[in-house]
Amino acid sequence: MSAEEMTSSVETIEAEAEKVLEEARSKANEILLKANEEASVILSSKLQVDKIKGECQQITDKAREEADKKVGDSREKASEIKAKVGSKVDKITRRIVSNVTGAELE
Repeated sequence: MSAEEMTSSVETIEAEAEKVLEEARSKANEILLKANEEASVILSSKLQVDKIKGECQQITDKAREEADKKVGDSREKASEIKAKVGSKVDKITRRIVSNVTGAELE
């Protein structure tokens, strides 16, 4: 093999190596670009999840607050009903005693 053929062969190999290297760089850039896009999607999804968790917590807190208020209102109404029932029972008892004994109770 002559020097000229060797030089030509080396140049061909170098050209092919450069071509392979350029393809590898191109493929690596594509992979990195795709990875960055996927990372952005994942990060934005995480932000949405955090936002939704915050909204869920607010809804839960509001629901508990409303439930506590309703429980308090119900306790007040129950207390009022007990007081009214107690008063009515007392009046009925006095009336029965008055009817049976003929005596008026104060």
